Amino acid sequence: MPIDELDGRLIEMFAAEPRVGVLEASRRLGVARGTVQARLDRLARDGVLAGFGPEIDPAALGYGVTAFVTLQLRQAGGHDPVARRLAQVPEVIEAHTITGPGDMLCRIVARSNADLQRVIDVVVDVAGVERASSVISLANQIPYRTLPLVRKVSSEAHTCAPSRTP
Repeated sequence: MPIDELDGRLIEMFAAEPRVGVLEASRRLGVARGTVQARLDRLARDGVLAGFGPEIDPAALGYGVTAFVTLQLRQAGGHDPVARRLAQVPEVIEAHTITGPGDMLCRIVARSNADLQRVIDVVVDVAGVERASSVISLANQIPYRTLPLVRKVSSEAHTCAPSRTP
């Protein structure tokens, strides 16, 4: 298992209070400061913790429209050059190579529906993109989340741990 129960509790604490600090986390969890620091270092090294940065809400920045855009790409050249070009478009906040009828799925934000058309025009103009199909998100029913997965994995580690009774 990549994480155990203590790792899970540590991740939950820092997710809820990113500015809690290592010393305060060690106090609340009842473990040594060095243990907390070593756990955080390992979780970051192993890629479990991808960062400690703030979460940004595009709507609060004036980008209240979210759309998911499926791209069909020219087969010559591959996905990587297109992804590098799409990374230059600030409104493209996520892109995935996918299976199915399209080749790439992008999450795009815009200020309005008219602005969304402008952004899609920019995306379709990227070399290697042949066609785009979009759907507009009306409401975010389940925001991006990972804590339920952390809880599941850390509880599985707890239930799979060998018993320590003499």
